[in-house]
Amino acid sequence: MDKKINIGIIGCGHWGPNYVRNFSLMPQARVLWISDLNPERLAHIKKLYPAVKITKDYRKIIRDSSVNAVVVATPTVTHYNIAKDCLHNAKHLLVEKPLSVNFRDASELVALAQNKKRTLMVGHTFEYNPAVNKMKELIKSGKLGKVYYLYSTRTNLGPLRSDVNALWDLAPHDISIFSYILESLPLRVSAHGAGFLQKGIEDIVFVTLYYPRNIIVGIHVSWLNPHKVRQITAVGSKRMLVFDDINSTSPICLYNKGVIRKPCLLPYYNSFREFKLIIQEGKVAIPKIKMEEPLQIECRHFLDCLIRGKEPQSNGRVGLEVVRVLEAIQRSLKDNGRMKEVC
Repeated sequence: MDKKINIGIIGCGHWGPNYVRNFSLMPQARVLWISDLNPERLAHIKKLYPAVKITKDYRKIIRDSSVNAVVVATPTVTHYNIAKDCLHNAKHLLVEKPLSVNFRDASELVALAQNKKRTLMVGHTFEYNPAVNKMKELIKSGKLGKVYYLYSTRTNLGPLRSDVNALWDLAPHDISIFSYILESLPLRVSAHGAGFLQKGIEDIVFVTLYYPRNIIVGIHVSWLNPHKVRQITAVGSKRMLVFDDINSTSPICLYNKGVIRKPCLLPYYNSFREFKLIIQEGKVAIPKIKMEEPLQIECRHFLDCLIRGKEPQSNGRVGLEVVRVLEAIQRSLKDNGRMKEVC
Protein backbone atom coordinates (compact mmCIF):
# COMPACT_ATOMS: atom_id res chain seq x y z
CA MET A 1 0.00 0.00 0.00
CA ASP A 2 1.13 3.53 -0.79
CA LYS A 3 2.28 5.27 2.40
CA LYS A 4 -0.22 8.05 1.75
CA ILE A 5 -3.51 6.45 2.78
CA ASN A 6 -6.67 7.87 1.20
CA ILE A 7 -9.55 7.94 3.66
CA GLY A 8 -13.30 8.37 3.43
CA ILE A 9 -15.30 9.28 6.52
CA ILE A 10 -18.96 8.31 6.72
CA GLY A 11 -20.92 10.26 9.32
CA CYS A 12 -20.20 13.81 10.47
CA GLY A 13 -22.38 14.12 13.54
CA HIS A 14 -20.63 13.91 16.92
CA TRP A 15 -17.42 11.96 16.27
CA GLY A 16 -17.00 12.28 12.51
CA PRO A 17 -15.51 15.81 12.54
CA ASN A 18 -12.94 14.68 15.12
CA TYR A 19 -11.79 11.93 12.76
CA VAL A 20 -11.60 14.47 9.90
CA ARG A 21 -9.48 16.81 12.04
CA ASN A 22 -7.09 14.11 13.25
CA PHE A 23 -6.51 12.36 9.93
CA SER A 24 -6.11 15.73 8.17
CA LEU A 25 -3.19 16.54 10.48
CA MET A 26 -1.33 13.30 9.76
CA PRO A 27 1.21 13.24 6.92
CA GLN A 28 0.50 9.55 6.15
CA ALA A 29 -3.20 10.24 5.45
CA ARG A 30 -5.33 12.15 3.01
CA VAL A 31 -9.05 12.67 3.69
CA LEU A 32 -10.66 12.41 0.25
CA TRP A 33 -14.36 12.05 1.00
CA ILE A 34 -16.87 12.89 3.71
CA SER A 35 -20.46 11.70 3.75
CA ASP A 36 -23.45 12.70 5.85
CA LEU A 37 -27.22 12.89 5.35
CA ASN A 38 -27.32 16.43 6.73
CA PRO A 39 -26.37 18.98 4.02
CA GLU A 40 -25.67 21.64 6.65
CA ARG A 41 -23.07 19.41 8.29
CA LEU A 42 -21.47 18.75 4.92
CA ALA A 43 -21.38 22.46 4.08
CA HIS A 44 -19.74 23.22 7.41
CA ILE A 45 -17.05 20.56 6.91
CA LYS A 46 -16.46 21.71 3.32
CA LYS A 47 -15.86 25.23 4.58
CA LEU A 48 -13.23 23.96 7.00
CA TYR A 49 -11.63 21.52 4.53
CA PRO A 50 -12.18 22.88 0.99
CA ALA A 51 -10.20 20.11 -0.74
CA VAL A 52 -12.41 17.33 0.63
CA LYS A 53 -15.19 15.95 -1.55
CA ILE A 54 -18.62 15.71 0.08
CA THR A 55 -21.69 13.57 -0.62
CA LYS A 56 -24.95 12.47 0.96
CA ASP A 57 -24.55 9.02 -0.57
CA TYR A 58 -21.84 7.04 1.19
CA ARG A 59 -21.77 4.51 -1.66
CA LYS A 60 -19.89 7.08 -3.76
CA ILE A 61 -17.04 6.80 -1.26
CA ILE A 62 -16.82 3.01 -1.21
CA ARG A 63 -17.05 2.79 -5.03
CA ASP A 64 -14.06 5.12 -5.41
CA SER A 65 -11.12 2.78 -6.08
CA SER A 66 -8.66 5.41 -4.85
CA VAL A 67 -10.07 5.22 -1.31
CA ASN A 68 -8.02 2.79 0.79
CA ALA A 69 -9.83 2.98 4.13
CA VAL A 70 -13.15 4.12 5.53
CA VAL A 71 -14.21 5.38 8.96
CA VAL A 72 -17.81 4.60 9.94
CA ALA A 73 -19.02 7.15 12.52
CA THR A 74 -22.76 6.85 11.95
CA PRO A 75 -25.57 5.91 14.41
CA THR A 76 -24.99 2.49 15.98
CA VAL A 77 -27.91 0.74 14.28
CA THR A 78 -26.42 1.56 10.86
CA HIS A 79 -22.92 0.18 11.53
CA TYR A 80 -23.55 -3.35 10.25
CA ASN A 81 -24.97 -2.49 6.82
CA ILE A 82 -22.47 0.26 6.08
CA ALA A 83 -19.49 -1.73 7.33
CA LYS A 84 -20.58 -4.75 5.28
CA ASP A 85 -20.81 -2.58 2.15
CA CYS A 86 -17.33 -1.21 2.81
CA LEU A 87 -15.78 -4.66 3.23
CA HIS A 88 -17.50 -5.99 0.12
CA ASN A 89 -15.82 -3.10 -1.71
CA ALA A 90 -12.42 -4.11 -0.31
CA LYS A 91 -11.96 -1.15 2.06
CA HIS A 92 -9.98 -1.28 5.28
CA LEU A 93 -12.29 -0.23 8.07
CA LEU A 94 -12.42 1.68 11.34
CA VAL A 95 -15.88 1.45 12.92
CA GLU A 96 -16.97 3.54 15.88
CA LYS A 97 -18.03 1.60 19.00
CA PRO A 98 -19.96 -0.61 19.34
CA LEU A 99 -19.20 -2.69 16.25
CA SER A 100 -22.86 -3.69 15.88
CA VAL A 101 -26.07 -3.98 17.90
CA ASN A 102 -25.93 -7.78 18.05
CA PHE A 103 -23.37 -10.56 18.20
CA ARG A 104 -24.55 -12.27 15.01
CA ASP A 105 -23.96 -9.22 12.81
CA ALA A 106 -20.66 -8.39 14.53
CA SER A 107 -19.46 -11.98 13.94
CA GLU A 108 -20.33 -11.70 10.26
CA LEU A 109 -18.30 -8.49 9.93
CA VAL A 110 -15.26 -10.06 11.60
CA ALA A 111 -15.46 -13.12 9.33
CA LEU A 112 -15.96 -10.95 6.24
CA ALA A 113 -12.92 -8.80 7.05
CA GLN A 114 -10.82 -11.93 7.45
CA ASN A 115 -12.15 -13.38 4.19
CA LYS A 116 -11.46 -10.15 2.30
CA LYS A 117 -8.06 -9.77 3.99
CA ARG A 118 -8.97 -6.31 5.17
CA THR A 119 -8.17 -4.61 8.47
CA LEU A 120 -11.16 -4.18 10.79
CA MET A 121 -10.62 -1.93 13.80
CA VAL A 122 -13.20 -0.74 16.36
CA GLY A 123 -13.01 2.72 17.91
CA HIS A 124 -12.61 1.73 21.57
CA THR A 125 -10.83 5.01 22.17
CA PHE A 126 -10.11 4.50 25.86
CA GLU A 127 -7.71 1.66 25.06
CA TYR A 128 -5.51 4.40 23.59
CA ASN A 129 -5.89 6.78 26.54
CA PRO A 130 -2.53 7.26 28.32
CA ALA A 131 -4.27 7.44 31.72
CA VAL A 132 -6.09 4.13 31.13
CA ASN A 133 -2.80 2.54 30.12
CA LYS A 134 -1.19 3.88 33.30
CA MET A 135 -4.09 2.43 35.30
CA LYS A 136 -3.52 -0.96 33.64
CA GLU A 137 0.21 -0.73 34.36
CA LEU A 138 -0.39 0.02 38.06
CA ILE A 139 -2.87 -2.84 38.45
CA LYS A 140 -0.73 -5.35 36.55
CA SER A 141 2.40 -4.42 38.52
CA GLY A 142 0.68 -5.29 41.81
CA LYS A 143 0.76 -1.73 43.18
CA LEU A 144 -2.85 -2.13 44.30
CA GLY A 145 -2.29 -5.60 45.70
CA LYS A 146 -5.08 -8.07 45.07
CA VAL A 147 -7.84 -6.32 43.12
CA TYR A 148 -11.14 -6.54 45.00
CA TYR A 149 -13.50 -4.54 42.82
CA LEU A 150 -13.79 -1.72 40.30
CA TYR A 151 -16.65 0.55 39.37
CA SER A 152 -17.30 3.26 36.83
CA THR A 153 -19.68 6.20 36.62
CA ARG A 154 -20.47 7.66 33.20
CA THR A 155 -23.30 10.19 33.52
CA ASN A 156 -24.54 13.47 32.09
CA LEU A 157 -27.78 15.28 31.27
CA GLY A 158 -28.16 13.98 27.71
CA PRO A 159 -27.54 13.44 24.94
CA LEU A 160 -30.84 11.62 24.47
CA ARG A 161 -30.90 9.04 21.69
CA SER A 162 -33.71 7.04 20.18
CA ASP A 163 -31.71 4.39 18.26
CA VAL A 164 -30.13 2.71 21.30
CA ASN A 165 -30.42 2.94 25.09
CA ALA A 166 -27.85 4.36 27.53
CA LEU A 167 -26.30 0.92 27.92
CA TRP A 168 -25.33 0.59 24.25
CA ASP A 169 -24.42 4.28 23.99
CA LEU A 170 -22.16 4.64 27.02
CA ALA A 171 -21.22 1.26 28.52
CA PRO A 172 -19.10 0.01 25.56
CA HIS A 173 -16.42 2.40 26.84
CA ASP A 174 -16.37 0.87 30.31
CA ILE A 175 -16.69 -2.75 29.18
CA SER A 176 -13.74 -2.29 26.83
CA ILE A 177 -11.70 -0.57 29.58
CA PHE A 178 -12.34 -3.24 32.21
CA SER A 179 -11.74 -6.17 29.86
CA TYR A 180 -8.59 -4.44 28.60
CA ILE A 181 -7.03 -3.72 32.00
CA LEU A 182 -8.11 -7.06 33.53
CA GLU A 183 -7.17 -8.97 30.34
CA SER A 184 -10.29 -11.12 30.49
CA LEU A 185 -14.03 -11.08 29.85
CA PRO A 186 -16.68 -11.20 32.58
CA LEU A 187 -18.16 -14.61 33.25
CA ARG A 188 -21.61 -13.45 34.36
CA VAL A 189 -23.54 -10.19 34.36
CA SER A 190 -26.62 -8.64 35.92
CA ALA A 191 -28.34 -5.33 35.14
CA HIS A 192 -31.26 -3.12 36.14
CA GLY A 193 -32.41 0.04 34.42
CA ALA A 194 -35.35 2.27 33.62
CA GLY A 195 -36.59 4.53 30.86
CA PHE A 196 -38.08 7.66 32.37
CA LEU A 197 -38.05 9.90 29.30
CA GLN A 198 -38.72 7.50 26.40
CA LYS A 199 -40.78 4.35 26.69
CA GLY A 200 -38.76 1.22 26.06
CA ILE A 201 -35.41 3.04 25.99
CA GLU A 202 -33.48 2.90 29.26
CA ASP A 203 -31.83 6.22 30.09
CA ILE A 204 -30.24 4.86 33.30
CA VAL A 205 -28.63 1.45 33.77
CA PHE A 206 -26.79 -0.19 36.68
CA VAL A 207 -24.62 -3.18 35.74
CA THR A 208 -22.70 -5.74 37.80
CA LEU A 209 -20.08 -7.89 36.09
CA TYR A 210 -18.32 -10.88 37.62
CA TYR A 211 -14.78 -11.36 36.30
CA PRO A 212 -12.33 -14.21 36.92
CA ARG A 213 -10.27 -14.11 40.16
CA ASN A 214 -13.41 -13.08 42.07
CA ILE A 215 -13.23 -9.49 40.85
CA ILE A 216 -16.55 -7.64 40.91
CA VAL A 217 -17.10 -4.69 38.57
CA GLY A 218 -19.92 -2.14 38.65
CA ILE A 219 -21.02 0.23 35.88
CA HIS A 220 -23.47 3.13 36.21
CA VAL A 221 -24.47 4.89 32.99
CA SER A 222 -27.08 7.62 32.65
CA TRP A 223 -28.37 10.31 30.33
CA LEU A 224 -30.42 11.71 33.21
CA ASN A 225 -28.00 13.16 35.75
CA PRO A 226 -27.21 16.74 36.84
CA HIS A 227 -23.44 16.17 36.66
CA LYS A 228 -21.15 15.04 33.90
CA VAL A 229 -19.03 12.32 35.49
CA ARG A 230 -16.43 10.14 33.79
CA GLN A 231 -14.77 8.26 36.62
CA ILE A 232 -13.39 4.81 37.45
CA THR A 233 -12.40 3.58 40.92
CA ALA A 234 -10.25 0.50 41.53
CA VAL A 235 -9.96 -0.94 45.03
CA GLY A 236 -7.20 -3.34 46.00
CA SER A 237 -5.81 -4.91 49.16
CA LYS A 238 -2.90 -2.43 49.33
CA ARG A 239 -4.00 0.72 47.52
CA MET A 240 -6.94 2.38 45.79
CA LEU A 241 -7.00 4.27 42.51
CA VAL A 242 -9.31 6.83 40.95
CA PHE A 243 -9.26 7.76 37.26
CA ASP A 244 -11.11 10.99 36.44
CA ASP A 245 -11.31 11.46 32.68
CA ILE A 246 -12.55 15.05 33.07
CA ASN A 247 -9.43 16.05 35.02
CA SER A 248 -6.92 16.71 32.23
CA THR A 249 -4.02 17.76 34.50
CA SER A 250 -3.99 14.87 37.01
CA PRO A 251 -6.38 12.18 35.77
CA ILE A 252 -5.13 9.46 38.15
CA CYS A 253 -4.83 9.55 41.94
CA LEU A 254 -3.29 6.59 43.76
CA TYR A 255 -4.40 6.38 47.39
CA ASN A 256 -2.25 4.57 49.93
CA LYS A 257 -5.37 3.47 51.76
CA GLY A 258 -6.68 0.07 52.74
CA VAL A 259 -7.76 -2.27 55.48
CA ILE A 260 -5.26 -4.65 57.04
CA ARG A 261 -6.11 -7.66 59.18
CA LYS A 262 -3.92 -7.93 62.26
CA PRO A 263 -4.18 -10.59 64.97
CA CYS A 264 -4.53 -9.46 68.58
CA LEU A 265 -1.66 -9.92 71.03
CA LEU A 266 -3.32 -12.71 73.02
CA PRO A 267 -1.35 -15.97 73.15
CA TYR A 268 -4.26 -17.71 71.43
CA TYR A 269 -7.61 -16.84 69.90
CA ASN A 270 -10.91 -18.65 69.65
CA SER A 271 -12.80 -16.69 67.03
CA PHE A 272 -12.39 -14.48 64.00
CA ARG A 273 -13.59 -11.53 66.08
CA GLU A 274 -10.30 -11.58 67.95
CA PHE A 275 -8.60 -10.36 64.77
CA LYS A 276 -8.43 -6.61 64.32
CA LEU A 277 -9.34 -4.86 61.10
CA ILE A 278 -7.25 -1.73 60.94
CA ILE A 279 -7.89 1.19 58.60
CA GLN A 280 -4.67 2.31 56.95
CA GLU A 281 -4.43 5.93 55.83
CA GLY A 282 -1.52 7.10 53.72
CA LYS A 283 -0.43 9.65 51.17
CA VAL A 284 -2.01 10.33 47.80
CA ALA A 285 0.27 9.95 44.78
CA ILE A 286 -0.40 11.53 41.40
CA PRO A 287 1.50 9.57 38.73
CA LYS A 288 3.08 11.60 35.97
CA ILE A 289 1.34 10.88 32.67
CA LYS A 290 2.25 12.30 29.30
CA MET A 291 -1.24 13.12 28.04
CA GLU A 292 -2.18 13.16 24.38
CA GLU A 293 -5.56 13.12 22.66
CA PRO A 294 -6.62 9.42 22.72
CA LEU A 295 -8.38 9.70 19.35
CA GLN A 296 -5.18 11.00 17.79
CA ILE A 297 -3.29 7.98 19.14
CA GLU A 298 -6.06 5.70 17.86
CA CYS A 299 -5.99 7.22 14.35
CA ARG A 300 -2.20 7.05 14.20
CA HIS A 301 -2.33 3.40 15.28
CA PHE A 302 -4.88 2.63 12.54
CA LEU A 303 -2.62 4.13 9.89
CA ASP A 304 0.43 2.34 11.27
CA CYS A 305 -1.43 -1.00 11.12
CA LEU A 306 -2.33 -0.40 7.47
CA ILE A 307 1.19 0.64 6.49
CA ARG A 308 2.94 -2.18 8.35
CA GLY A 309 0.26 -4.85 7.95
CA LYS A 310 -0.19 -5.19 11.72
CA GLU A 311 -3.24 -6.32 13.68
CA PRO A 312 -4.92 -3.39 15.52
CA GLN A 313 -5.04 -3.43 19.30
CA SER A 314 -8.83 -2.96 19.28
CA ASN A 315 -9.39 -5.29 16.36
CA GLY A 316 -12.65 -6.79 15.15
CA ARG A 317 -12.46 -9.68 17.61
CA VAL A 318 -12.09 -7.26 20.52
CA GLY A 319 -15.13 -5.33 19.26
CA LEU A 320 -17.01 -8.62 18.89
CA GLU A 321 -16.35 -9.59 22.53
CA VAL A 322 -17.61 -6.20 23.76
CA VAL A 323 -20.83 -6.80 21.81
CA ARG A 324 -21.05 -10.29 23.37
CA VAL A 325 -20.95 -8.75 26.85
CA LEU A 326 -23.45 -6.02 25.91
CA GLU A 327 -25.89 -8.64 24.64
CA ALA A 328 -25.67 -10.58 27.91
CA ILE A 329 -26.29 -7.37 29.88
CA GLN A 330 -29.26 -6.53 27.65
CA ARG A 331 -30.75 -9.99 28.31
CA SER A 332 -30.44 -9.42 32.05
CA LEU A 333 -31.92 -5.93 31.71
CA LYS A 334 -35.00 -7.35 29.97
CA ASP A 335 -35.27 -10.18 32.52
CA ASN A 336 -35.51 -7.99 35.65
CA GLY A 337 -31.84 -8.28 36.54
CA ARG A 338 -31.51 -12.05 36.53
CA MET A 339 -27.92 -13.25 36.23
CA LYS A 340 -26.85 -14.13 32.68
CA GLU A 341 -23.81 -16.05 31.48
CA VAL A 342 -21.56 -14.33 28.95
CA CYS A 343 -21.60 -16.90 26.17
